[in-house]
Parts: sequence; structure tokens; C-alpha cells
Amino acid sequence: MELRDIEIFLALAEELHFGRTAERLHVTPARVSQSVKKQERRIGAPLFERTTRTVRLTPLGEQLHRDLASGYQQIMEGIHSATTAAGGVCGTLSLGVMGSETLMIGHVLDAFRARYPAVELRYREIQPTTPFDELRAGEVDAALVWLPVDEADLTVGPVTHISPVVLMVSTGHPLAARSSVCLEDLGDCTVLASPSLPSGMEEAFHPRRTPSGRPIRRGPTASSWHEQMSLVAGGNTVCAVVAEAASFYPWPTIAYLPIRDAPHCHWALVWRTTGHTPVIRALARTAADATPQPPAPTG
Repeated sequence: MELRDIEIFLALAEELHFGRTAERLHVTPARVSQSVKKQERRIGAPLFERTTRTVRLTPLGEQLHRDLASGYQQIMEGIHSATTAAGGVCGTLSLGVMGSETLMIGHVLDAFRARYPAVELRYREIQPTTPFDELRAGEVDAALVWLPVDEADLTVGPVTHISPVVLMVSTGHPLAARSSVCLEDLGDCTVLASPSLPSGMEEAFHPRRTPSGRPIRRGPTASSWHEQMSLVAGGNTVCAVVAEAASFYPWPTIAYLPIRDAPHCHWALVWRTTGHTPVIRALARTAADATPQPPAPTG
């Protein structure tokens, strides 16, 4: 089986969609279909169950996916080692970031550019409400997101920086006159809901209950960062965010209040496990070697 066919199989096993797989690998859907049929003829049994609406792995396909995924990673690591020994890493790296967080990892990106000048670094904005969409669609190679991330198809790399957490409120909100708040105060508030986020990531900012056990009410949802700001500015809904937002997004109708007892937010690089390329490995190694930056000021 050729390496390209292995890549097509692994991508389709992850996407379970011929069109998205083709877009991710920059090939035609017909090329994906031809590759799968060739593999199935060689093996002698179906690897995917296909209908007009769904694509899913057969039990044999699941077994092959488990076997090939680990082998493919070893192959890519071997290619990376050979490339490094030959003198460097080259290519393009598309990094998904949330607004101002690019500036928070400037030390990592500067070191990466210095180490790997042959790599073209590109940026694409991702939304805090759906942080993995572009990554899983293959539109970015890696993404900078907050922890915890516990997704079977994603690999978590090194922590890049740590941010204190503040509460974003309208200047007309009862809490706005305070100099700081605590997590117990969230029991008297309505926070923005984030139903599309994994529970651990949502609760990193908005726990379900206060320290004393009171429930924290969920309110409206937003599809983007600027919608979150607009909802907070226009009503009684509040939202916990990282402290750097106060510096990068000052609105006259929004106040940012330090949350005294909130755990700090840890940011890390994340990538698709099947997309662990030499360039990704180079970025991860650079981030691990970079000196951690101190938490952003809270006010």
C-alpha cells in the first residue's frame, strides 16, 4: 500500500466524509474513492460502509485504522529525523489562533521563524465557541487552544503560556463597580452558554456550581468572540475570559474584573494525531524549548 493511499485511508477514517477528505488532502473526491476501492480490492473486504447519507468504518476498517495510525506516525517521525539530519524542515504551517492570543506566543513564533526560516507560517482565526472546527476540517495544521483538551483524534502539545481569568461584565451590571469578584459571585449571575464546547473546556471558565454548591445559570449562546462581547455589553449576561482581553478589547460599555480564586488558564498547541508532520513536530519542540512567559496582568 502506497503512503498516499494510507494517508487517504486515515483521513477518511477521521472525517467519514469523502468531500471533506478530498478538501483536506487537496485531491478530488474521485481520487479518494479510487484509493479506497483499490485498498478494499487488495485486502479483499470492505473497509467502509457507505450510504447516500453516511460513511462509517467496518469492523475490519476499524482494525486497520488502529494498526495503520501507529505505523504512519512512526513513518512520519522517521521522515522527520531524516529531514532534520539532512539540514532542516521546510513547507507551510497554518496555525489557528484566537484573536490576540497570537501576541501572547510571540516568543514561540519568533524562535520558530529563527530556527526554521524555510517554513512559511500562516495564521487563521478560530472562534472560542468552536475551537476545533478548522482543525478537524484540515483548514489549519495546528491550533492554539486552552486546556483541558481530551479528544480522541487530537494530540495536545506543550503549554505555551498561562493567563489569569477575569469576568467580563456590562458597565451597567451590579458587579461592575467592584474591583474584583470571586467564583461564589457567579451564583448570582447568568453566564454565556457554550453547548458546543467539551464540558471540561467550558467549565474551565464557567463551572457548573459555585464553591458552596450553588448552580451557575446558563444564558444565551454566541457563535463568535465578538458576539460574546456584544451579548455581555447589551445585557445582564456575564462571561469569564482571559485577562489579556482587557488590554486587547477595551469597550466603553464593558468592564473586566479579576476573579480572585479562579484557576489560571493554560494554553497549548493541539493538532490532529494523524497530521503529526515534521513541521508540526518542529513547532512543538520550539514551544517546549521556549521560556514560559509570566501570566498576563489582571488590570
